[in-house]
Amino acid sequence: MSAAKTKAQGIIDDNAVAVFSKSYCPYCKATKSLLSEMGAKFYAIELDQVDDGAAIQDALQDMTGQRSVPNIFIAKKHIGGNSDLQGKKGELPKMLQAAKAV
Repeated sequence: MSAAKTKAQGIIDDNAVAVFSKSYCPYCKATKSLLSEMGAKFYAIELDQVDDGAAIQDALQDMTGQRSVPNIFIAKKHIGGNSDLQGKKGELPKMLQAAKAV
């Protein structure tokens, strides 16, 4: 397994909510804002601010079939991007509680 894939999987495994993000991305900001509003404890890694960000993004594409950011995981389950998360607003509190992220 590549180092980037190992790192991505470690982030997913170690955090109830993991957001793979880019600091300038408006959709990423919307995701982090919604999670914050819900009181979620989440880990966000800004792929444009880490040396291996591009490699991690490639690894995530291999793992999930999704290349775009934000790339969101709750309780190690791939949720998708911002529109997927926004679409789950109603069930999000329950998902976050189940993941022990609130």
